[in-house]
Amino acid sequence: MGEVQQIQTTTTPIPGLLLFSLPVHGDNRGWFKENWHRRKLIDAGMPDFGPVQNNISFNAQRGTTRGIHAEPWDKFISLASGRIFGAWVDLREGPSFGTLFTAELSPHEAVFVPRGVGNAFQTLQSDTVYTYLVNDHWSAEAQANYTFLNLADEDIAVPWPISLDECILSPQDRTHPRLADVEPMPGRRILVLGADGQLGAALRRAYQGQGTVDFLGRGDFDITSEESYQAMDWRKYSTIINSAAFTAVDAAETAEGRVAAWAINASAVTRLARTAVEHSLTLVHISTDYIFDGTAAIHREVEPPSPLGVYGQSKAAGDAAAATVPRHYIVRTSWVVGQGRNFVRTMAALADKEVPARVVDDQWGRLSFADDIAAGIRHLLENNAAPGTYNVTNDGEPQSWAQVAREVYALRGATPTLVAGISTDDYAKQGTAPRPRSSVLDLSKIRAAGFNPPSASERLAEYLGKGT
Repeated sequence: MGEVQQIQTTTTPIPGLLLFSLPVHGDNRGWFKENWHRRKLIDAGMPDFGPVQNNISFNAQRGTTRGIHAEPWDKFISLASGRIFGAWVDLREGPSFGTLFTAELSPHEAVFVPRGVGNAFQTLQSDTVYTYLVNDHWSAEAQANYTFLNLADEDIAVPWPISLDECILSPQDRTHPRLADVEPMPGRRILVLGADGQLGAALRRAYQGQGTVDFLGRGDFDITSEESYQAMDWRKYSTIINSAAFTAVDAAETAEGRVAAWAINASAVTRLARTAVEHSLTLVHISTDYIFDGTAAIHREVEPPSPLGVYGQSKAAGDAAAATVPRHYIVRTSWVVGQGRNFVRTMAALADKEVPARVVDDQWGRLSFADDIAAGIRHLLENNAAPGTYNVTNDGEPQSWAQVAREVYALRGATPTLVAGISTDDYAKQGTAPRPRSSVLDLSKIRAAGFNPPSASERLAEYLGKGT
């Protein structure tokens, strides 16, 4: 028996369907192979799909034929003995629907089959042992979400080596629909939690017209409630975007607020992270400049957290939980402006009345418009960016809060000098939570990922021009 010395990967006409040649080492006693080696297979191009169940199919006779079944999970298929003719048909929604790929498999080969790709095989030897790993647990409920195609479909015309008239088939496989009657398996969906907040509203706009995103507010899904998690069919989703958060910075310093901040920003994120790991989901989590003490002039993604107050501490804990998910995006932002109450709206209302304002002039940062944060999130997901933490704010020269306020006054036709500066120390005397002096986030990494945030000043003029 020949030996394959390293894993070799072959792409196929079906997107995501990968064929592997596995090293098989034989001598006079038989042979040995590493049937599943996570790191080596990932390095060879296979997704880190997180298998949770191992199944074995023993086929006593040559000509046993099974399929074509598209299942709502990914599979890694290999043989322990024997030889098969494999046939795979893309039954997912999209332009590759109906694409066929075939190959013979022995213990030397394996195949990764993505969710929604129909899988079938015909044994070419007796006593064939067919094994497969899957990344979700089988259940009768899950089987109801299978998509089937008839083995003898004339449009696909699988070139079975052994005529189906001479094969061993199940009664069910004989009666599955032809391609014209197959309802394609829909793709997994994106779930946005906290969809009734500023960022949630922006994500609704970012995905407007897309039928593949579900938006749930607190009344629909409470991220602190175990019942919400248990009631959700997570198999429908590929991605969770968590835009829910406790953001009342000053209230977080109170006894009641401290409990709420930790429950929503830390404990609930830990539960979300566990859900993402259990169901092989991508988790997008929103972070904040408040995880830093602000002593660094510019904060990069690798800077260790150093929060000053309860809000920042609870968010830093949530970031640490989110980072345990193999495929995660921690999107760190600052000074968010969107729908609802925010600093810009407050200053605009004062400017319209020509009311003087006292605003902190020794805290520095950049505004982050919610629509641009949402666009950055969509960019990371759609471009399959490397998992990790990304700073996402608007671009431009950093400003103090007082400078932003003066810019708002000017854009509203009010006198900018109505805005007087106040120090952080004087502002803190009003009983407010500690805040970082510098909230400037470095944008090099998100730019390298292909997303260039617009200028904060440009976006501010547009925002105020909409009648804010």
